[in-house]
Amino acid sequence: MAKTQSDPAAVAAFLERNAVESLPAGSLLEVLEIAGKDGRELRVKLGIDPTAPDIHLGHVVVLQKLREFQDAGHLVVLIIGDFTARIGDPSGQSVLRPMLERDEIGRNALTFQQQAFKVLDPDRIEVRHNSEWLDMGMTDLLALLRRVTVARVLERDDFQGRIAEGKPISMLELLYPVMQGYDSVAIHADVELGGTDQKFNLLLGRDVQAAYDQRSQAILTMPILPGTDGDRRMGKSLGNHIGVTEPPEEMFGKLMRVPDSAMATYYELLLVEELDPLVPAVESKRALGRRIVERFHGAEAGDEAERHFDRLHKEHKPPEQIDEVTLASTDLTDGSVHLPALLESHFGVSRSEARRLLEQGAVKLDGQPLGGDQIDIEASRLDGAVLQVGKRKFRRVRSV
Repeated sequence: MAKTQSDPAAVAAFLERNAVESLPAGSLLEVLEIAGKDGRELRVKLGIDPTAPDIHLGHVVVLQKLREFQDAGHLVVLIIGDFTARIGDPSGQSVLRPMLERDEIGRNALTFQQQAFKVLDPDRIEVRHNSEWLDMGMTDLLALLRRVTVARVLERDDFQGRIAEGKPISMLELLYPVMQGYDSVAIHADVELGGTDQKFNLLLGRDVQAAYDQRSQAILTMPILPGTDGDRRMGKSLGNHIGVTEPPEEMFGKLMRVPDSAMATYYELLLVEELDPLVPAVESKRALGRRIVERFHGAEAGDEAERHFDRLHKEHKPPEQIDEVTLASTDLTDGSVHLPALLESHFGVSRSEARRLLEQGAVKLDGQPLGGDQIDIEASRLDGAVLQVGKRKFRRVRSV
């Protein structure tokens, strides 16, 4: 444990050191001092709407900070927004999000929780679902709504932008930040964490707590990790994410594609240390890849993933372990195999995309490019050979 409860000022400084903002100024130290006097642990809140099942490295930035609170002796309250996910957070949105089905939300929540435990200490966490208190009767809902003004909710930048552009705002979206604020009331949050895009929601939570005569929570906003493109925020929908459960070689390969310009940010947010400007960029990137892979896959996985990367990209050899596919009788026509159909079945590309890749020389057989005129190929030539699509997809083919 880096700091101890006996020194609240040191703990506050340590926890605030890589946050974007600690709001209001001095509030984290205040709640730490009060908790110390009362002899209790802080309740540190993170709310997650399970709109997708998988955690990526962008989520890890906030989860690491929660782990620091745990290591300092405090309790993390992870709120699974199974109720608010039906509405959809309007933060950063120009249109109303689609509503998710209950079953999908439940599946996503379970997966997210399991993956979060790769970072968090499961012995110092309380997992709650906000349907416990938000699935309320009309009397309770009206009592909540009378405590928050429309003018206050409309202050958020997202809403102001849409009003200026003449775009609609649904009543559901107006309710979302109020409901998130009520989450803090329901679990008696002392501290709440979120990305910088959550600042308005987190501050409104303080107002809702005060309206219910509770001490308002301290707030830490955390920086947002850019995706593998080095520009836009990491997100699965943008295709620039790195999932914490992805295979080691896939994780390492994606980290090696992160632009050099983003390396300092990755070091600061994921390794919580500064990038050494004297180390060559490629070596810094390799070190990052090894350490991130080791964190989620074990001590030897980083070196193995790096060897896999070098085999493919430096030695231009196929991987040591290659999945096999067996040709079925339905794949054969007069002893030949229609390659677009084979690539669709075993590489997940459409037949039109397969033809384009063949024309580009991006499909190789035992390291030799196949041309666009090689649409059909003898099954005997495929038997035992390695079929490669692009730089990273390999299958060894076996005939019937």
